[in-house]
Amino acid sequence: MSIKKIIKRVLSIYFTLLVKKRVKSYILPLRVNRFSVVSANTILGKNVNFNGIRISGKGEVLIGDNFHSGRNCLILSEIHNYDFGVKVPYDETCIIKPVKVEDNVWLGDRVIILGGVTIGEGAIIQAGSVVVKDIPKYAIAGGHPAKVFSSRDVRHYELLKEQEKFH
Repeated sequence: MSIKKIIKRVLSIYFTLLVKKRVKSYILPLRVNRFSVVSANTILGKNVNFNGIRISGKGEVLIGDNFHSGRNCLILSEIHNYDFGVKVPYDETCIIKPVKVEDNVWLGDRVIILGGVTIGEGAIIQAGSVVVKDIPKYAIAGGHPAKVFSSRDVRHYELLKEQEKFH
């Protein structure tokens, strides 16, 4: 094994330990290949794969099984109180908005997910997208704001799921 691969593996172990220490709960296996930060209100399913994600805020973030993130993704579960606060542009209070990411979801690089959003099972979010509203099951979405532009072949997806062929 090359020195480069050894260093990559050691860093992955270290990054995984950092996430395990911080999350509310997780189910093994958990793989964190690049530096990632999670909130204490994060709940991770089985076979979650982070390639550089930041999950922040006091809201609950639930990530289902077989999740994969690209690099530099961001999930926000809290926003500043700008509408009914006592100061402008916002005050010291925050609005908590949970996030739910169902099973078998794949986020491309630099995806941002705002609070209050649910991403349905099997969805794929295109790199560079900003998700501001719910994305349905099996959808392929992208843009700013993210919009559904295609969907998975549901029969093929269900066949692979039935055969437990997960990456």
